[in-house]
Amino acid sequence: MVKKQTNITELGHLQELIEQVAKLRDRQAFSSLFEHYAPLLKSYSLARDPGAYLVADELVQEVLIKVWNKAHLYDAGKANPNTWIFTLARNCRIDYLRRNGRFGNEVTSEDIFDHIEDEQSGPFEQTLQKKTSQQVQNGLGKLPAEQAQVLRKIYMEGKTQQEAALELSLPLGTVKSRIRLALQKLEIIIRGSEK
Repeated sequence: MVKKQTNITELGHLQELIEQVAKLRDRQAFSSLFEHYAPLLKSYSLARDPGAYLVADELVQEVLIKVWNKAHLYDAGKANPNTWIFTLARNCRIDYLRRNGRFGNEVTSEDIFDHIEDEQSGPFEQTLQKKTSQQVQNGLGKLPAEQAQVLRKIYMEGKTQQEAALELSLPLGTVKSRIRLALQKLEIIIRGSEK
């Protein structure tokens, strides 16, 4: 079983896999990236749009195709593999929403910042990312323990919803409800901290 929690050694290995895809078009390296990131990307997509399983699968495929096609653009000096791939995921999600008319005229400045490619990441984007990360960490501390625990399992340990349910001995529906409620509360907490 692939270990989902990312540590420094694993980040180095993921960087090497991306480099092998970029330089050698190594299918085995890509397969390893796929095995590692597909469940994480699916969880990311479902957390943003619960119940959209078909969309989640499409977005996973689209992101990983971009990884194959854009691996040569990855710069380890600008971002770690997780940051780069999840930036691609945000961009794909926004493109999908635009293509399907779900944004309409309601594109926010946050959506625009989310859509900036990592290749253009500069000090401003890095500072914004650090601030957001700190807000999320602070927000997690203000959530009920059971909701924070589920978010940590999914987003920090990279577990699927099913894996989290098994580990916590909870029904899958309970895990999904806790994720939804936690994300709603986290958004309110973060918005409140920005005022």
